[in-house]
Amino acid sequence: MRRLLEYQADRIEMVLASHNVPSKVLGGLVTPRFIRFKLLPKLGTKVNKIANLSEEIALALAVPSCRVYRRNGQIEVEIPRGRGEGVRLLSICKQLRNVPPCTAVLGLDGEGIPLLLRLSSPDVVHVLIGGVTGSGKTMLARTMVASLALYNHLGGVQLVLIDPKGDGFSPFNGLPHLLYPIIRDVDEAISALSRLVEEMKVRERALNSARGAVEPRIAVFVDELADLMMEGGKRMERLLTRLLQRGRGAGIHIVACVQKPTAEVIGSLVKSNFPVRIVGSVASPEDAKVVSGIAGTGAERLLGRGDFLLVAKGRVIRFQAAYISEAEIDRLIRRMR
Repeated sequence: MRRLLEYQADRIEMVLASHNVPSKVLGGLVTPRFIRFKLLPKLGTKVNKIANLSEEIALALAVPSCRVYRRNGQIEVEIPRGRGEGVRLLSICKQLRNVPPCTAVLGLDGEGIPLLLRLSSPDVVHVLIGGVTGSGKTMLARTMVASLALYNHLGGVQLVLIDPKGDGFSPFNGLPHLLYPIIRDVDEAISALSRLVEEMKVRERALNSARGAVEPRIAVFVDELADLMMEGGKRMERLLTRLLQRGRGAGIHIVACVQKPTAEVIGSLVKSNFPVRIVGSVASPEDAKVVSGIAGTGAERLLGRGDFLLVAKGRVIRFQAAYISEAEIDRLIRRMR
């Protein structure tokens, strides 16, 4: 592996030098799915000048893609590994101690450190997961559901799973944490969201009367948000908007997956309502900008199958999502029962 890293570093330097961008590769980091090189360019070099050479770098290294971006005070170059390694949720869980309440496990970051997301944090609250078919967004949502159930008792977190296509969350049938049976029909979804809006009002009154927030926290997972909104129309949009705008204080969180992250479909709902975005492989830089909320993430160059960017408060963290199989979910449910 060391010889491969040295060869790739030399090739990167060669490509940049041939385009009058002399730079030094300071080192390489191997992660489950990609290799990251730290780059030290000549003082005054524009990041875009290097980013525009990403295709030339990929060609020189004989890899499918290359992602160039700035992280803090340095420029980094990421290329896919020839044979990536999978990341298993249950293996990560064996490493974790004292997971905070209402916290979901996402996977491993670029340093190989478990990446967790606390929904109850004021900086999180609601999460949008976007990506094309094959990006791994539904698998990531399953991982988040399973980890919330693993680390929270029924009095701490309850779950609402809305699954219009009927195959995203079906392995969780019978999970004790479910507030309602898995919802597959649009009318059932509207009814459930209406009840959650009423619950939100009750909790707001409790807060206003100084009795404190009503527990447990409720995490609502929606697979295929765009399809749900198109079928549910204005009523669905109004209910989701109310929960997104006022759910924070009432302890109600929305985690929504979207396959078609276009401004026409989700723009009005998404704008400013999802502080945290998780971006998988998308079709174009325009789609990447809509789902991430910022330009220049390079999400269109992600590898798919669990290769994601976490975007929060202007920071971008690349990570490999953890995977849990249907058989493992079944065993977890049986044990919890």
